[in-house]
Amino acid sequence: MLIRNQHRLAICTILSFCGFMFLGITTQNAFARQADQTPKSDAAANTNKTDKPKDTPAAKPLTTRPDPRKPVVADKTEPKTERELAQERRARVAARNRGEITFDDLKFNIEKDGEFKAEMITPNLKEMDKKVFTLRGFMLPASVFQQSGIKKFVLVRDDRECCFGPGAALYDCVMVEMAAGKTANYSIRIVAVKGKFEIDTESYQDPDRGHEAVYKITADEVK
Repeated sequence: MLIRNQHRLAICTILSFCGFMFLGITTQNAFARQADQTPKSDAAANTNKTDKPKDTPAAKPLTTRPDPRKPVVADKTEPKTERELAQERRARVAARNRGEITFDDLKFNIEKDGEFKAEMITPNLKEMDKKVFTLRGFMLPASVFQQSGIKKFVLVRDDRECCFGPGAALYDCVMVEMAAGKTANYSIRIVAVKGKFEIDTESYQDPDRGHEAVYKITADEVK
């Protein structure tokens, strides 16, 4: 009787174990099917969206042509105050006393390509006549025909061709003649010409174009 009861207990234990195993496998399969049917999250959807290539807008040109219908507005420069002008005048006087002048000191009232008249030379300019000064400017390339041993050339305000001849201001150029025994070397950079400054309204005239220059420097050095 005891043996039969033991056999029954063993059989019940085996059946219970098998039942638990079957229930666990069934539950695991149910969870797997539910996961496959679950919709993708928003993050995944957004990831798929960003993976798609976007249309690249056409590149804009670096420069655009101005609209001819719109008027071109010129840059406006504010006029200098009386105080600023007075400071500039004092600075020019101080430099002149040191023996240094600029092309601004040589200006007088004349239109470009206008007819020169002797009365245009101001008293301040006449005070500079036949005195030694240093003037800085550029050698006009068209006036030089060699690299060294230069005896004559035209000194101009800047390195453009607009400072001598037709269309140029008469006071923007100075005729330079080297003193006896002196020569100069050509340079494309600014040079400092030191020598006797003169107002010469007779020597540099063209029969057709009139005056080409009214200033002259007899130079002792060019550097």
